[in-house]
Formats: sequence, C-alpha cells, structure tokens
Amino acid sequence: MTGAELIGHVGATLLDSVWQAALVGLEASVALIGLRRARPETRYLTLCLALLLCLLWPMAELIARLHGGASGASGTPVLAQVLAGGDGLAGGGWRGFLQAHLTWLVAGWAACAGALGLRLALGLVWVRRAAQGRRTDPHWNARLAGMAAGFGITRAVRLRVVDSLASPVTAGWWRPVVLVPASLLTGMPPQLLEALLAHELAHVRRCDYLVNLAQRVIETILFYHPVVWWLSHRIRVEREQIADDIAARQLGEPRRLALALSELERLQFATHDLAQAANGGDLMSRIKRLLRPETQATSWKAALPVLAMAAACIAGCAQTATRGAAPRQEALSTKPIAQFASCAKPEYTPEALAKRAEGTVTLRFLVDTDGSVADALVLKSSGDRSLDEAARVAIAKCRFTPGTAGGQPVRAWVPVQYVWSLG
Repeated sequence: MTGAELIGHVGATLLDSVWQAALVGLEASVALIGLRRARPETRYLTLCLALLLCLLWPMAELIARLHGGASGASGTPVLAQVLAGGDGLAGGGWRGFLQAHLTWLVAGWAACAGALGLRLALGLVWVRRAAQGRRTDPHWNARLAGMAAGFGITRAVRLRVVDSLASPVTAGWWRPVVLVPASLLTGMPPQLLEALLAHELAHVRRCDYLVNLAQRVIETILFYHPVVWWLSHRIRVEREQIADDIAARQLGEPRRLALALSELERLQFATHDLAQAANGGDLMSRIKRLLRPETQATSWKAALPVLAMAAACIAGCAQTATRGAAPRQEALSTKPIAQFASCAKPEYTPEALAKRAEGTVTLRFLVDTDGSVADALVLKSSGDRSLDEAARVAIAKCRFTPGTAGGQPVRAWVPVQYVWSLG
C-alpha cells in the first residue's frame, strides 16, 4: 500500500467519524433522558459504551478499508453521497476540495493527536514520580490500610503527600496510590480527611483508573469531536457520584462525606483553585446530592445541547445527500456508455505479475454530465488489490457518453467489469 492510499483511507475514516460520533451522541442523549432517574451505575455503563463505540466504529471502518472493503477506494457510500453534491467550491465541490486537502487534514490530525499523546505521557510520568514522593506518617498509612481492608481491597494501597495538588487523586491499578495534598493533612479535621480517603478507595475498588486512562486515549484520538468530550465529561460526573455512594455506605454517614467535600471546596477557594473534585465532578452538586439524593435526578434538559448538535449534523448530512445524489437508475432514459477508444488499457502491476494473479473486478463509476468520471468505487474485488486499483485508476480516465433523463444529460452511476487474464 502506498503512502497516498494510506492517507486516503485515514482521511476518509476521520471524515466519516464526524457523523458517526454525532449519531452515537444522539442515541446516548436519548438514553440519558430515559435513564434520568436510574442509578448512576446504569448511566455510567451506558455512557462508557457510547464513548467506546465512538472509537470502535471508525476503527472497524479503517480496518475494512485497509483490507480492500467495497468502499475502500474512495470512502464509504454515506460519505460519497454527502460530499458528491456540493457545488459551493469549484473543481468538484466539497468532495474535490476535501480530497485536494486530505493530506493536510490527516497531517493536522496527526500533529494534534501527537501533542495530546505527549501531554498524556508527561502526565503519567508526573504521577509515577509523585507516587515515589514524600510519605505520610505511619498512623495515616495504617489507617488507610485498615480502611482498604474494609472495602475488600486485597492490594496494598500507598499514601503519598504532594504539595502542588488541589484535591486527592487516585492513580495506578496493580499498585494503587492515593495522592493527598499537603494542605489537607494540616488544614482538614482527621474525620473529614478519612471521608475523602474513603471516596478514593471506592475508585480503587472499582478500578476507575483504567477507565479514566482509556478515556484519555479516546480523547487524544478523537479530540476534534465535541460529542466525545461531552460523553467523557458525563462519565466523570457519574463516576464521582458512584464513588460518593460507595463511600457514604461504607462510612454509614453521607453527611460526613458532604462536610468533607464542603471543607475541600473551602480550602480550594482559599488557595484560588477551581472547585473540582478528585478525577472530575462539581463539588457543590455532589454535596447537594449527598444531603438530598431524591432531588438530584439528572434533568433531561442537560442533554439538549448535544441532542441539537447531533440532530443538526445528521440532518445536514441527509439533506446534502438528497440534493447531491445522482438520479435513480430506473428513471434514466439512457445509461452512461464507455467510449472504449478513449481508454488506456489497465497495466498489470509487478506484484500481480509475480503472483500470476487473474480475476474479474467489478467497478462502479459516477459519470458527470460532460462524460467525465466524478467518482469510482470497487464493488467486487478481483482477488488482488493492486489489480483492483489499477483498473479503477485507468478506467476512471475514460470518456463516457453521459446518461440522460428527459432528453437532458444527468449524473448517473454505471457498473463496469474488467477481466484480468494472462492468457
């Protein structure tokens, strides 16, 4: 596979991921409306599956393209329909514009994803160094070990003090560590600090660190899509609520945890830090939920922005496809006909000759009103991808007699077969 082919496949996948993630976001919004009075665990699982689908769907598309799927030559059928009808730019409309700048699009995505990936790696390095930093006194280490046993955690949980930290943070899975700001050890009553540690141990018990790390990876790859950031934010909100519930049950005192969060907010405000809890979530909303849980059901209005955005994106794709789609084949008076005298014979590729490959490739060409080929797809492979591409490129240079409808030339698709034979 050439570099240009790889860039084409990645670029088409990125473009398709825009409407794919928008559709996933729309479905997740509808699901959240129905689950607004459900347990946080149910909403959390739904959101995690939606975020994972935002990544797996484009990955499956890319794998299909790389293995010579039917739409691998020039994008999926949906993308081809959406981009084929734009006339706002010269030289092939939006499709021509995007194809002409596909290299820059992929390069820009790779540069941004690489920068975010480097930031993630540096964050992991910082956590690793912080985990090897200053230890607390033996009393707090023993207290944390006893609390971990009460949570049913069999792994050793370490406690480390970090000066430049706003709130407690849990890191690590196999060797978990709880990082505690130095200001909390000196400025918070011991019983309230224990409540915050109980919240962090709930994260350890649920292995939330791994899920949060997976979120970071997906955010790095799909950084350009607002639905991904919305889903990820909602996951963190639900995760904090779940950890609050577990810690409150273990403590037997929801009010103590609420007081600890209130004190944490006070200390953060005093040091001019944002009121953000460990690993995400708004402190005030969590405090209110702990004190009055029956009034804190998720409002359906919270999903309105992403509903509107996703619906607009999908509607726009559908309208563009309707405007730009070629007339239906059965409505044509005459179908496009290839002028084979204008065609150059497709040439065998060296690798196909070496394998003595033979077979029949079925192609589909979109013939414009002037008889030129506007698009080309591989419908059925000959069994050799290099021969498929050679036939597609060569026949796309042919001139056609355009199809007609009502006596007027119209855009229309036409199937073409080419037989590769060494005989």
